Amino acid sequence: MKICVFGAGAIGGHIAARLARGGSDVSLVARGAHLAAIQRDGLTVHAHDGTHHSRPKASADPADLGPQDAVIVTVKAPALPSVAAAIAPLLREDTPVAFVMNGIPWWYFDRHGGPHDGLRLPEVDPGDALRDAVGIHRTIGGCVYSATEVLAPGVVKSEHGNIRVILGEIDGRITPRVQAISAALEAGGFPSPVSPDIRTEIWLKLLGNLGNGPLCVLTRRGVRDTYLDPLLRDAARRSAEEGRAIAAAHGRPLPDSAVERVANASMAHKPSILQDLELGRPMEIDGILTTTLHLARIAGVATPQLDLLTALVKQAARAAGLYPDIAPAG
Repeated sequence: MKICVFGAGAIGGHIAARLARGGSDVSLVARGAHLAAIQRDGLTVHAHDGTHHSRPKASADPADLGPQDAVIVTVKAPALPSVAAAIAPLLREDTPVAFVMNGIPWWYFDRHGGPHDGLRLPEVDPGDALRDAVGIHRTIGGCVYSATEVLAPGVVKSEHGNIRVILGEIDGRITPRVQAISAALEAGGFPSPVSPDIRTEIWLKLLGNLGNGPLCVLTRRGVRDTYLDPLLRDAARRSAEEGRAIAAAHGRPLPDSAVERVANASMAHKPSILQDLELGRPMEIDGILTTTLHLARIAGVATPQLDLLTALVKQAARAAGLYPDIAPAG
């Protein structure tokens, strides 16, 4: 199976290495020092089950890679406009595109049903760029659990063995195309269940992002160190509870255990939103936080803590030059 991973950062690199290990014909869209290292030395991933080295074809220009059997997009939300502008050479009419990302996806209300069916989310797809470039008919949803970081250009570390990529059609069908991508991942040792309700899976992952991401940005510490303060652990629980209320209001009730999982997290890992702040890269503020609050307002759900934390995270990002300044009144 010919699969391109669009976005060869930590997550994208890990996914690409697993696909290569499973025998797929893998290519990568990457850039900068990471791209140069992969082209020169290949891709190395240190994981719980050993070190995996591969030499996937890699380019900054998708036209060099050609049409694919499937594309897996692993960029962060701020990079989605660049994906929309560049992805066309990878696509045939029947090429599925799996968006394996954090946050509320741009397609969330498509084929959703109910009063908000088809609602656009401009925070994550300005000007419908992805909708026009990829199309709903090609789109597959996804979320990933894999605490990873780039150790050096071309070298990725996965911190533990509790990894999985969850995939699902946005209309809930179990189709041959989503099963084929899942099988390619599993062949390389990356568990990839196919869900008939990918939106619930996205909310379950998002609760963790809401619970620990803003707090870790403000403390500049990883999850375990941030949660050493019981007040902050309780704050993470309250953020997850607010997220759970938004999910329920949109027809995705989550169990109590989903909140407790967030509050009881003990990994040392720094969330990717904090890694981006420290490295001076665009942060996933709108995909994870702003769009979630948009959904809260649509449903009439009060989110006092997430409102405050989002405002503080935006100010921290503005101070680092990573988020637009507030326009002056008048």
